[in-house]
Amino acid sequence: MGITSIVRPIFNKRYKSLLCSEQCADAEQQQLLQRMVKQACCTEWGKKYDFSTVESYDDFRSRVPVTTYEELKGFIDRMRHGERDVLWPGTVKWYAKSSGTTNDKSKFIPVSRQGLKDTHYRGSECVVTYYLHNNPDSRLFDGRALILGGSHEQNYDVKESLVGDLSAILIENISPLANLVRVPKKSTALLADFEVKRDLIAREAMGKNVTNLSGVPSWMLSVLTRLQEVTGQHDISAVWPNLEVFFHGGVAFTPYRERYKEIVSSPKMHYMETYNASEGFFGVQNDPNDTAMLLLTNLGVFYEFIPLEEVGSTEPHAVPLWEVETGRNYAMVISTTSGLWRYQIGDTVKFTSVRPYKFHITGRTKSFINAFGEELIVDNAEKGLAEVCSETGAEVAEYTAAPVFMDSNGKCRHQWIIEFRKEPQDIGVFAEKLDKALQRINSDYEAKRYKDITLQPLEIVKAPRGMFDQWLKSKGKLGGQHKVPRLCNDRKIADEILAMIEKS
Repeated sequence: MGITSIVRPIFNKRYKSLLCSEQCADAEQQQLLQRMVKQACCTEWGKKYDFSTVESYDDFRSRVPVTTYEELKGFIDRMRHGERDVLWPGTVKWYAKSSGTTNDKSKFIPVSRQGLKDTHYRGSECVVTYYLHNNPDSRLFDGRALILGGSHEQNYDVKESLVGDLSAILIENISPLANLVRVPKKSTALLADFEVKRDLIAREAMGKNVTNLSGVPSWMLSVLTRLQEVTGQHDISAVWPNLEVFFHGGVAFTPYRERYKEIVSSPKMHYMETYNASEGFFGVQNDPNDTAMLLLTNLGVFYEFIPLEEVGSTEPHAVPLWEVETGRNYAMVISTTSGLWRYQIGDTVKFTSVRPYKFHITGRTKSFINAFGEELIVDNAEKGLAEVCSETGAEVAEYTAAPVFMDSNGKCRHQWIIEFRKEPQDIGVFAEKLDKALQRINSDYEAKRYKDITLQPLEIVKAPRGMFDQWLKSKGKLGGQHKVPRLCNDRKIADEILAMIEKS
């Protein structure tokens, strides 16, 4: 009898509990808010907003402002220096470093001991629970898990306090028993140099019985490519015949799906999307036949949502989970057991159903192009690229897009910088098809493209292989959870990458 058979009854029991959560999400959220407010009433933040007298969500919403990282930065920095009872009771010793959406190069998200346990680790448990339920023949635990992680470092001079990628914090604090069934070894997983790390991971894992993968699709693909090189095997299934699932998140999987199918031939291979950010574990694809994710409502995160059209206003009106509507784009706002209060995470979502609450990630509040009123969001871009790649047989490895506000002829357009894994036969045809696809998907873009009056046809610049990795490396962001912003409303990133292309 394998380990999976032994532990499956535990996860079956957990599944029944999750079904109850799906049906009782509203009540769970209200109860969670009351517990969090009561727990934090003696913190500096709790005293400032008189948490001791908060009796309802309306009290909480009317009293506590919606915040951004810039507004919490001073509080968080004091916490990093060891101050107690600032945003969350006691001291917080771990901080997830994230590029995110902020005016600073990095932001530092507090991860309390309670948040680590109740949010991040329980979120992973939910993922496994749904996976085992959907796959009764799984032998997930009978082999090893290849988990990609980032790196961490000392936080100021505070004893036992760390700052780094969330994945590194999770690996550092994981149960010693879990380390027995994962690869690579801890010292390799926490290396800062990704280029060295990916080679070591491939060599350490090649002789192991790996059954599952966890990580960001782009970085995992880089590791698997190195595995192909060191083993001489094109098919990863020949190296790991019992590989059955990739738990992925961090970036949209659509641009990578065909490449994974190409290098992992096993018909039993599964792909399961997760929504695990530095700030919390928010969702999981609980139904393999539905691309929408289930919102996890009992993991130490209280959710609110701002209609996208109100983002950026001086007093945006957030609504609780029980007031959301399907089909609307919302910016997510969270309060957590790590001390984030009414915090705008920067992601946008659209619900496909309520009770249970299921959603798609549609983009970032600052990852869009709206230079000319076209309101192009990441979800539009991903769908357009997927459609055109399917038509042309091309494969996109990485991309970013930005507006060209006015060229020498007084013309405006969108400029896409694309690193192809497999180039289209005709880049002009690809650009034309993408432009038309975006018009079908986004009526605002279509209106601005009408007769080329406001916007000219989009332009595509081909980037050499590895150029996006070079840009990430120049920013100290190669590996881990880092990714290139897909859409930008200014030209800063696009111009930096173009300058690197010119020098190459």
